[in-house]
Amino acid sequence: MTTIHSTQQLGQVLRAARKQLGLTQSKLALAAGCGLRFIVDLEAGKPTLRLETVLLVIEALGGEIILSGLPKATEGGEHGA
Repeated sequence: MTTIHSTQQLGQVLRAARKQLGLTQSKLALAAGCGLRFIVDLEAGKPTLRLETVLLVIEALGGEIILSGLPKATEGGEHGA
């Protein structure tokens, strides 16, 4: 498990995973259904990327996001602060 505290760290971890899997940025973009520019920006730690697409890239690499230290969500999907 890897702890991430910044977009730069996330980019570094995803770049390392991509390389370990032997994927080019272009092949990862194709597998995740996004553009090459998105992968380049993600690996560079750009902080304003669309979360939905970041999740697709993580899934394409075989990863998942696990949140810890947060209260459990309620069944009703409570909204608000």
